[in-house]
Amino acid sequence: MTIHFIGAGPGAPDLITVRGLRLIESCPVCLYAGSLVPRAIIDAAPQGARVVDTSALTLDEIVAEMSRAHAQGHDVARLHSGDISIYGAVAEQMRRLDALGIPHDMIPGVPAFAAAAAALGIELTLPEVAQTVILTRTALQSSAMPASEALTTLAQSKATLVLHLAIGDIERIAREATPFYGADCPVAVVYRASWPDQKILRGTLATIEAQVKVSGITRTALIIVGRVLDTADFADSHLYASDRVRIPLKD
Repeated sequence: MTIHFIGAGPGAPDLITVRGLRLIESCPVCLYAGSLVPRAIIDAAPQGARVVDTSALTLDEIVAEMSRAHAQGHDVARLHSGDISIYGAVAEQMRRLDALGIPHDMIPGVPAFAAAAAALGIELTLPEVAQTVILTRTALQSSAMPASEALTTLAQSKATLVLHLAIGDIERIAREATPFYGADCPVAVVYRASWPDQKILRGTLATIEAQVKVSGITRTALIIVGRVLDTADFADSHLYASDRVRIPLKD
């Protein structure tokens, strides 16, 4: 048997991968991360499957569920929102499983930042504007950030910033990013990207804090900072340039 760690996607039920959905449909045990995974995906579990919301469980209790399934020879669909490689709290679960000799694998999912970019209708990288995307967060009540990854350090690059788990820190984010990006730098906040109640705020580093306060958004939102949000005057990519040498693929 195997514990399948599955990225369930950002929210819309049809944004899960085919592989992930097929595993959910076949596994007799399904563990999922509370309200972050849409009910329609959970409902794909087989009739009679053991379905457990892990949002109120400790790490020990979650691993105990997996161990019990392993002892019974049952595969487990372990669902996390978005893509499991980013802020998924998956590594500590796999470390426990390794210690117990329980096999596991990872099924990638559509990350929330990709869904947010799609909702905004933007590309996060534009030629000669930004070719780097920094995925980060702020500490607040979660694990401490490494000292080398302070926002003031990352902002020096002027790359496209995508901040997870940080909407409650919007005032500090705007204040610390402004010296590097400028007060007029565009900012977007995407609440529950791809969900039916998705909301989008657009502003600048000078205005976004007030907009967030008025909106009442306090969680489950991504913050994107960067000139890619409103730049129409950018160079065409060299990928499709007429003077680019193209070598035909051979069969």
